[in-house]
Amino acid sequence: MKSKIRFIPGMIAAVMCFSLAGCNKSGDIPADTAAEESTQITELADVQEVSEEPFVLENGITDAMYKRALISEGNKSRLAKAMLKAQNEKQITVGVIGGSITQGSLASNQANCYAELFHAYWTEKFPDCEVNFVNAGIGGTNSYLGVHRVDEQLLSAKPDVVITEFAVNDTDKVMNKYSYDSLVRKILSSESEPAVILLFTASTDGNNLQEVHKEIGAAYDLPMISYRDAFYPEIEAGNIVSKDISPDGLHPNDDGHRLIGQLLTRYLDGVYGELDSIDTSDTAFTAAAYTADYYANAKMLGASEISPVEISGFELGGNSVYPELFPDNFVTRGEGYLKFETECKCLGFFYLKQTDGKGGKYDVYIDGERKGTLEADFSGGWGNYGDTKQIIISKDTEKHTVEIKLAEGSANTELTIFGIMQS
Repeated sequence: MKSKIRFIPGMIAAVMCFSLAGCNKSGDIPADTAAEESTQITELADVQEVSEEPFVLENGITDAMYKRALISEGNKSRLAKAMLKAQNEKQITVGVIGGSITQGSLASNQANCYAELFHAYWTEKFPDCEVNFVNAGIGGTNSYLGVHRVDEQLLSAKPDVVITEFAVNDTDKVMNKYSYDSLVRKILSSESEPAVILLFTASTDGNNLQEVHKEIGAAYDLPMISYRDAFYPEIEAGNIVSKDISPDGLHPNDDGHRLIGQLLTRYLDGVYGELDSIDTSDTAFTAAAYTADYYANAKMLGASEISPVEISGFELGGNSVYPELFPDNFVTRGEGYLKFETECKCLGFFYLKQTDGKGGKYDVYIDGERKGTLEADFSGGWGNYGDTKQIIISKDTEKHTVEIKLAEGSANTELTIFGIMQS
């Protein structure tokens, strides 16, 4: 058995996901669009009934937990196709994309995180197949950033199977509904026609954006597995001590990751047991977009891909937070000014929040009108991290002049722009 692992290193500490609100700041949603697409996150429903069988952590998931977790088996044709490919000793690629839980935070080592357990399933089930693996998990990031980076950091490897995990880090029920839809569609529409499994992780108090993500999964008939629905009712009933599976109330420890892995394995084994009866003749993705698909052509532009009309104070450079993932940055230590022109529907920025007290406040102007602010100061925070800020969201492509200038009254002047997100 050969196994190639392409691991995209996460440079952010496990604590990253505690800044969820900071990862979801967005530009103004058009009034008509917000009303048209708004949705309410429902309370935990139909998952409160707990199992009569006792839960023993060492024994793993119970039948009742798995039944609650499996929201939908979904269309299995692409997954069966990938299994048949692996069964015939051909090379396959499996991948994951998500936040710090996918990255492996709080697992004692990488081999114990759910993503690696998912990878191990394929290598063990198909020992004569070469299984490549891509972990595109980055702590503290949401599907808005995900849809702009997925092409380069995951889809370029032509995966056969992909798990998406953003139910914790997505917190904006309107904006992240759009970004998650476009992300899922982008993966499903990619050249290798990967199977997509939606995984809904959660904090131990049951908080996540699962109800919104479920709409997307239902629209495209996808497998959906909820870690929340499996374990939150048991925690509420006192059958599980939350700290036994998540010391910080958010990131799973080795046991938590193991339980997620068991949920995934049980589903995969179910599909494997039905291989002979699953039709794999038509795996094309032709479903109409569930939302407006604002980010259908989303991409991340580095500093060297921008031709400034005017620039002062900013230089092209790298960073110590994501040196391998996002090395092409605009960096200013003093008062910087940047002006460029672009043509897009949507525009946003991925930039550094820094704890050293030197991060400045920079206003973003679109066609001469201030549309948003990049606030780089994170003094007293738990660590440096990348934040996203959406500036424009529109259904129409237009030409724009973009200016970034130090906000009036900002004593601090430093700013690092990891990338410019547009579609």
